Amino acid sequence: MNKREISHILAAIIILAVISSFGPIFKTGYSEFPKILLFSAIIIGVSIAGKKIVAFLLDSDVEHEIWQFQRFGWKPHYYLPNKLPFGIIIPLFFTIFSLGFLKVCTILTYEARALKYRASRRFGFYSFTELTDWHNAIIGAAGIISVLIIATVGYLPGIEYLSKMSAFYALTNLIPYSKLDGTQIFFGSRVLYTALLVISLIFFVFALII
Repeated sequence: MNKREISHILAAIIILAVISSFGPIFKTGYSEFPKILLFSAIIIGVSIAGKKIVAFLLDSDVEHEIWQFQRFGWKPHYYLPNKLPFGIIIPLFFTIFSLGFLKVCTILTYEARALKYRASRRFGFYSFTELTDWHNAIIGAAGIISVLIIATVGYLPGIEYLSKMSAFYALTNLIPYSKLDGTQIFFGSRVLYTALLVISLIFFVFALII
C-alpha cells in the first residue's frame, strides 16, 4: 500500500464519517462524531482488506482512490479538462441537500491488476497473465460481502448505527456507474451482482426500520 493510496483511504474515512454524522449531529451534537469516525474506519478498512485478501489469492493487487470523474458522454474522446473528485462532491451534495437523510457512500473506487509472477504461478499459460472480468468482479464482491458481514454483527446492542452505515455503504457502492464497485461487479457477473443487490436491499430496508 503506497502513500497515495493511504491518503485517499484516510480521506474516505473522514468523508464517510462526515456524511454519516450529519443527521445525528442535529439530535445529539458532536458527541457522536468520534464513534462514527471509528465506525467509518471499520467499514472502509474491512472492505479494503476483503478486496486485498481476495486479490492476493488471485496473485493480484488492488489499489484504491477517491472516485475521480473525467469522461462524459457516449463518445470516447469526451473528457473534462481536469478530473473532478466525485467521491467527495456527490456524497456531500446528497447529504447537505437531504439534511443527512440520503447517505450516498460512493467514495472510493478500485483498480485490480495482475502481479508480474501471476503467469508462472498459474502454470505458465499466457491466458492467466491478466485478470478477467470475473476475477475483477470477485474482488469487488469481496468488499461488499465484508461490509454486509459488518452489517450483521452491527445489530448487537449499542452499535446498531454501525449496521445502518454498513447497509448504506454496501447498497450505494453497488450503483453500476463509472468505476464504482457496482460497475466492476456487474460487468464481471450479472448473477453475482444481482445476488449482492438483493441482499444489500434487504439489509438497507431493515436498516431503515430499526
